[in-house]
Amino acid sequence: MKVILFGATGMVGRGVLRECLRDEAVESVLVIGRTTVGVTHPKLREILRADLNDLSDLDGLEGELSGYDACFFCLGVSAAGMKEAAYRKVTYDLTLSVARALAASSPGLTFCYVSGQGTDSSARGRVMWARVKGETENALLALDGVDAYMFRPGLIQPLHGITSKTRAYRVIYAATGRLLPLLRKLAPRRITTTEQVGLAMVAVARGESEGRVLETEGINRLAGA
Repeated sequence: MKVILFGATGMVGRGVLRECLRDEAVESVLVIGRTTVGVTHPKLREILRADLNDLSDLDGLEGELSGYDACFFCLGVSAAGMKEAAYRKVTYDLTLSVARALAASSPGLTFCYVSGQGTDSSARGRVMWARVKGETENALLALDGVDAYMFRPGLIQPLHGITSKTRAYRVIYAATGRLLPLLRKLAPRRITTTEQVGLAMVAVARGESEGRVLETEGINRLAGA
C-alpha cells in the first residue's frame, strides 16, 4: 500500500512512520510537513511546505496526491493557552482541507485521524478542545470519498527513542517512565504506545478494523497487544 503521512515530526507521527517503514505491506510513504523528519529510507519521500495552515500552499500537488491507499493524519497542537478560533483553524480547517483534497485525488482512501480520549461527539460540550475535535471527527465521518477512522488514544508511552515536543508531556513521561509498562498491564484501556498506534493504523489501512472510532483498547487490540 502507498501511504501519506502528516505530522511525522511529532511524537505520534514518528511512531507511525517507524511502523510504516518496518511493515512489508507498506510500499511507500510520502511525508508532507514543515520540517524534515531527518530519516533516510528507500520507501520514504518528503514534501516540505513552510505553512501548512494555509492550504493554498498545497496548490500544484494534485498529481502528487493521487494513487494513495491511506493517509495517517497525526498533525495537531495542544489546546493549552489557545483561543478557540486559532485551535479550530489548525484542528478542523486544516484537517478537513487535507481530507477533501485527498478525497478528490485518491477517492476511497483510508483516512486515519488522531483525535483523543474524551473527544465530544456531540460537539456541543463545554470543553473547547473536545468540542472542536468532535466536530472534526463528525465532518470526516460524513465526508464522501474517504474511508475515515478516528483514533482516540489516552496516555501514549513513547518508545524507541521517540519524545514529545510538548515540555509538560516530557516531564510526565520522565517521571512515570518506569511505571508505564506496569500501568499498561493494569489499565490496557487507558494506555497505549507510539508503536501500537502505528501498528493499529497499518492494520486499519489493511481493512482489519471493525469500527470507525477506536479508543485505546481497540487500538491495542488491532496492534496485537
